[in-house]
Amino acid sequence: MQKHDFKDTFKRLGIETFGCMLAAIGIYNFAVMAEFPLAGFTGIAVIINRFTDLPIGLTFMALNIPIALVCYRLLGRRFFLHSLFCMIVSSLMIDYLGPLFPAYHGSRLLAALACGVIAGIGYALMFTQQASSGGMGFIVMAIKSKRPHLSLGRLIFLADSIPIIAGGVLFRDIDGIIYALMISYIYALVADKLIYGANAGKLLLIVTDNATRIRHTIQEASGRGCTIWQATGGYQGSDREVVMCACDNTQTYKVQKAIETTDPAAFTIVLESNQVAGEGFTRLVLGEKE
Repeated sequence: MQKHDFKDTFKRLGIETFGCMLAAIGIYNFAVMAEFPLAGFTGIAVIINRFTDLPIGLTFMALNIPIALVCYRLLGRRFFLHSLFCMIVSSLMIDYLGPLFPAYHGSRLLAALACGVIAGIGYALMFTQQASSGGMGFIVMAIKSKRPHLSLGRLIFLADSIPIIAGGVLFRDIDGIIYALMISYIYALVADKLIYGANAGKLLLIVTDNATRIRHTIQEASGRGCTIWQATGGYQGSDREVVMCACDNTQTYKVQKAIETTDPAAFTIVLESNQVAGEGFTRLVLGEKE
């Protein structure tokens, strides 16, 4: 393996391990302690644990084996191997790492919020590395591979709702259903924001009489390229030029300040861009076979 490949793999495994740790803490130290009917195979493992005292992580791993083999052909060898790693690590962390951290026994509402945010970040980190901890994650990514236009967060929420309601009905805990659906919604929201936010940016439209100078200024300030449009002013009918530039969030302020210095009369519009793809931006790959 080349040095570059080794570093990338090591970084990827590190991010996945950190994601597994966050997911395990969110589940064990908040959701399980508050006795929420959890979603997916984790929820099934928690139900089995309440009746049999079998370890949650070990049960979760056993439930995942059949679905992992089914999804292998849809999502590819690389996704399968990294997901297998996440599945094993997260299962062990739920059983052995979670008990080492203090369990939260306060408000169920705060427990739901904390679980949704912490576990949501953890699972999102796994998804960004083209991996999953298994269970519904496999199913969601398999659907995503066939319907790439669908929102990952919405798929997660829909897939999670059925076992949550079933678990709540089984334990006659209506409040638990509400809290668990809240967890799933927060988790889906956090996952969407973190995953798609990684490719978010700003689109700058600069109306100016000095397009060439503005272009050089942007390149010097951020290294980004530009597109120049020929336009006509609506008020006086004069010829104007519009410079279009896509920047990431950290570069936008620097570019704006540089434009103000170069051409104080320039009219700048900054638009939110949910995703930016192309040269200089990382392409987000979710649910595609590698």
